[in-house]
Amino acid sequence: MTEPTTEVLHTPRVFSGIQPTGNLHLGNYLGALKRFVDSQEEGISSIFCMVDLHAITVWQEPEDLRHATRELAAGFIASGIDPTKSILFNQSQVPEHTQMAWVFNCVARMGWMKRMTQFKDKAGKNAENASLGLFGYPALMAADILVYHATHVPVGEDQKQHLELTQEIARKFNHDYATEFFPVTKPVIEGAATRVMSLRDGSKKMSKSDPSDMSRINLTDDADTIARKIRKAKTDPEPLPSEKGPLDDRPEARNLVNIYAALADMSIDQVLADHGGKPFSEFKPALADLAVDRLAPISTEMSRLMEDVSEIDRILADGAARARQIAAPILQKTYQIIGMVGA
Repeated sequence: MTEPTTEVLHTPRVFSGIQPTGNLHLGNYLGALKRFVDSQEEGISSIFCMVDLHAITVWQEPEDLRHATRELAAGFIASGIDPTKSILFNQSQVPEHTQMAWVFNCVARMGWMKRMTQFKDKAGKNAENASLGLFGYPALMAADILVYHATHVPVGEDQKQHLELTQEIARKFNHDYATEFFPVTKPVIEGAATRVMSLRDGSKKMSKSDPSDMSRINLTDDADTIARKIRKAKTDPEPLPSEKGPLDDRPEARNLVNIYAALADMSIDQVLADHGGKPFSEFKPALADLAVDRLAPISTEMSRLMEDVSEIDRILADGAARARQIAAPILQKTYQIIGMVGA
């Protein structure tokens, strides 16, 4: 029986990652990037990762993956992530992620993995042809988080189940080895627009895979395109209400109000206090102006950064080296706990 150890006090640390699969959009910005910047400015130790190993759980064209990884890094930086304050890198440059993932493959149970709804959604009806990597994706996600002893992870509702599995893995490891080595990471789900919906259908999440480019605002869109997409966004004929309740049955109206609130750092109540009773012919121009003010500079800066990818590569390599300084000792201690010779 392994002897218990004293409880470990974990330094507050944020980790989050985004898959580099191209076409960053408003949903990525409001649901992730903007929140990452907020946590950075609060002085919390923050690690942000382009999870390119997760991306290859489904087929990626190599050149497209390289471009998307660099473009995502440009999106992080253009949105306000300072690589000198936070750690910014791509996952494949830090081998401790996959080394820890193997440990967690041996901790996680098959039954846990089979419960993951995202695997069912992505694999579809032909699950037998899905990659083993897609099935084991959540164990790698747990490794991404726990190899840094991250205490908080900003996640959307669609990733909450994976974070719950990360918590299960941490608890089982700690129980099996009578230790408190891994933190039980807490999800951070907050904000008015953690789940941004399509501009063409308020019942569907904004997505890069939607065939209509008018359904989303891409972070590469220029000011005119942003304004045009807002003006043409689907709405209903009624004016905005003065309080939240009636928005429950008006998905398109709710989505635009949520977007305004998130971009302006206001509550829904504040937005409706200012704009309640107004028709969309008045609200949309105000939202378009706000969106252009917040997003057009990001598009411009991303374009500038992508003109010199060598600088992006340098930033990612530097971030990977700093990430390894944190991850390597944690992996080493993990190996010691489980009895690896030479660890």
